[in-house]
Amino acid sequence: MSEYPSWGRYPRVKNQRVIVLHWRDALPELGALDRPVLPRGLGRSYGDSCLNEGGILLDATPLRRFLAINEAAETLTCEAGTSLVDIQEQLIPRGFFLPVIPGTQFVTVGGAIANDIHGKNHHIAGTFGRNVIRFELVRSDGARRICSREDHPALFRATVGGLGLTGLITWAELRIRRVPSPFILEEKIRFEHVDAFFELSAASDLDFEYTVAWIDTTARGRRLGRGIFMRGNHADPRHHRLPRRRRPRQKTFPCDAPRLMLNPLSVKLFNAAYYHKQLRRHEERVVAHEPFFHPLDAILHWNRMYGRSGFLQYQCVVPLTDGGAAIREILARIPASGLFAFLTVLKVFGDVPSPGLLSFPRPGVTVAADFRYQGRRTLDRLARLDEVVRAAGGVLYPAKDARMAPESFAAFYPHWPEFARHIDPKFSSSFWRRVRGG
Repeated sequence: MSEYPSWGRYPRVKNQRVIVLHWRDALPELGALDRPVLPRGLGRSYGDSCLNEGGILLDATPLRRFLAINEAAETLTCEAGTSLVDIQEQLIPRGFFLPVIPGTQFVTVGGAIANDIHGKNHHIAGTFGRNVIRFELVRSDGARRICSREDHPALFRATVGGLGLTGLITWAELRIRRVPSPFILEEKIRFEHVDAFFELSAASDLDFEYTVAWIDTTARGRRLGRGIFMRGNHADPRHHRLPRRRRPRQKTFPCDAPRLMLNPLSVKLFNAAYYHKQLRRHEERVVAHEPFFHPLDAILHWNRMYGRSGFLQYQCVVPLTDGGAAIREILARIPASGLFAFLTVLKVFGDVPSPGLLSFPRPGVTVAADFRYQGRRTLDRLARLDEVVRAAGGVLYPAKDARMAPESFAAFYPHWPEFARHIDPKFSSSFWRRVRGG
């Protein structure tokens, strides 16, 4: 038995059997296993979509071999357990980059497909799944299907964003892209209210590939939604002086923080200090891609700062109607309810359609906030945020969720019955049993 926790470390699950997969051609007979199974990558899902209480986890991380890099066709083929950091280490010296990368590089290709992850350039590139050409899917009946938009298209759509429930992805072929350099010409702009965020986002979408904002969710009134807007493009060595590329230094959060370390006062002081740390309103510089895309990757086990009880990340997307009224309501409710978020980001998604039946990104504005788990109090207050999201016609992100109600899931994802027809009968997860009872 092994714990294999989620990144948020809530809920805690202990009674999971783990089978480690070493070779694509030497897989266990899935249909003969006596418990429901679920593929497992690096465990960066925040909630229980990567947990399988009472079941079997298929640890696919040893499946991390590169199969082909075709620079002329701009494609890469690798096993599903390959991490995005390993891919970038292969691509960057060749002058290539992944078209879509999330806030952490410590994600496997299989996990990126299963959660149809997104990045700071969604308004241009869409989701990770849009750049997947094909993959092999192993079902519990022993069938190995090569899925693409042309071959088994329904199974392809169900697997992209399908939370690992349609079978085991063993390898995938992905699109890659040429870039002038891995460095980013970054601009950081301090703004005083969420209205200014919307103005900056609208003004930046045409000229900047990457956009996102950090938000101070402790601010209220005239300062509601104040923050720092970050935008950037790949720096061109013909026009920009590039710094020397160094391997980023990593630190480790040493232990579970005491419960009192994160409290309303400490979070408010941190947010105020971070907001005022930038002395000038507008700053521009060339930075390495790691701190721009993955600032928290520099601290291993940073989730320990929330203590042993863990934390929940609340991520939703709501349509950008009525001037962003729903987002204003959410940002106002967070401090008013007594919730305090240490890390909060805001981003406007574009209208690039996602390929998966359960894909999360869609046109609108998304907010992601981390909350230390404090029992029923936290759950009740997040449920009240769900009411705003549902009323606005938005959705929650299953990969980040640990507590949405079944009726909320059904409302957010009305295509779930179509998706459910493609679930492998041997595959399940704690998340799926919670929201659909099966």
